[in-house]
Amino acid sequence: MNLSTYLDGIAKPFQRIAPWILRLVLGGSFILHGFGKFPLPPEKLVGWFDSMGIVAPEIVSSLVALGEVGAGIAVILGGVLGRIGHLVTRLGGGAILVIMSGAFYFAHFDWFITQKLFMSEQIFLFSLGLYFAIKGNN
Repeated sequence: MNLSTYLDGIAKPFQRIAPWILRLVLGGSFILHGFGKFPLPPEKLVGWFDSMGIVAPEIVSSLVALGEVGAGIAVILGGVLGRIGHLVTRLGGGAILVIMSGAFYFAHFDWFITQKLFMSEQIFLFSLGLYFAIKGNN
């Protein structure tokens, strides 16, 4: 028996839950980040958005918080909703892409295609969102 076959035997019982590890970590992270901005509107984020000249910072910051919670819930619940769950998962992943793109543009513009970007946890959140937007429940 070679090493690859041996490791396949160890991993086989866990293959069905492997996507759930990604789903729960990504969804949980977004839910926690969103709830961390409550109560709405999130004052610190409003002030920061206002200082950047973003129009209607109270509304935009509240939408960010709600979007984070909603995207996290969608990625998790999409896995248990049957046929519609595939769409829900993809929409949740897409929402994460939008949120993370905004975060990169507004908060980390100097990170684009630099070592700092690829050493941050944000790139992994973006990548997992992209994974679920493309793959859905397949």
